[in-house]
Amino acid sequence: MKKTIAVLAGDGIGPEVMDVTLSILKAIANKYDHSFEFNEALIGGAAYDKHQNHFPEETKNICEKSDAILFGSVGGPIEQMNQPKWHNCEKNSILGLRKAFNFHANFRPVTIFPELANICPLKKEIVDQGIDILFVRELVGGIYFGEHKTKEQDGVRYASDTMEYNEDQIKAIAHAAFQAAQKRKNQVTSVDKSNVLDCSRLWKQVVTEVSEKYPDVSLKHILVDNCAMQIIKNPSQFDVILCPNMFGDILSDAGAVLPGSLGLMPSASMNNQEFMMVEPAGGSAPDIANKDIANPIAQILSAAMMLRYAFKMPSEARDIEKAVDTVLSKNYRTGDIWSDGNIKVGTKKLGDLVCSEITTL
Repeated sequence: MKKTIAVLAGDGIGPEVMDVTLSILKAIANKYDHSFEFNEALIGGAAYDKHQNHFPEETKNICEKSDAILFGSVGGPIEQMNQPKWHNCEKNSILGLRKAFNFHANFRPVTIFPELANICPLKKEIVDQGIDILFVRELVGGIYFGEHKTKEQDGVRYASDTMEYNEDQIKAIAHAAFQAAQKRKNQVTSVDKSNVLDCSRLWKQVVTEVSEKYPDVSLKHILVDNCAMQIIKNPSQFDVILCPNMFGDILSDAGAVLPGSLGLMPSASMNNQEFMMVEPAGGSAPDIANKDIANPIAQILSAAMMLRYAFKMPSEARDIEKAVDTVLSKNYRTGDIWSDGNIKVGTKKLGDLVCSEITTL
């Protein structure tokens, strides 16, 4: 099978972990007799250097001609955020891609690798109950895409950000969540703040209406503040957590702490045509860029999500996931997940080990 992949490595550790991931995808292509064409394009600060634009038209065109987008990371050092190269870099890049391709749904799985249970910050008795959560987050509505205004009146500064949702946006993400739950444990927990917000009251009403089309899936509603507490206190109760845009942004980052490192967290975003962009959940980490110490697992597992969901290649995706599990079971670790008794390796070495395991599966 032939597939064309837009490769947007971006900034910071993005190019390093992307190189490792492309090597692994080449190993998969060789094993299964696929043809993966990688079309590299600039995004973020790397794009600004050439185009003075974080998301240039050239990059958009390459993405439009591809079967999926493999995204790395964007952004620069915090102390340089006001420089033109980095000002609004993430907003222009990531929100620009979401808007351009109407990526309305984000999927972020949170699982605990058995080999890494010791680095989960929760108590052992909580971890032993099992943690396997899928956050399904709405991406193109809510406060991030509403009107933003800052003004001064009578010497006093004011700012406002408008949160808006319509029922079609809510229906689309609700269907995505219920369909995902049907492939898991048939349970959806929908997050809102319906005791305060009109947007949340509409959200709760529409999600309930959509749930009637999925009688095999149970639905529970939960207030966002309680959900934040329960993710830490009793995460095993959750299967699919359905979130509006801002709540999903915050809660999925809280969930991302549970595996022990953002370097382990993949994610995928898709539109109604099942066109997909996959990316690691962590940032560009410019402080460790080009040191061969970044953890590439999140980028690698994001590629596995691309194979499974965008390309309908479940066996190939499982090979990548099994290879990662095997490497971890042999005690190889990058520095962020290393502890006494493990073997510390760099970014490239970990990728080479995963590649080697793929060939033997």
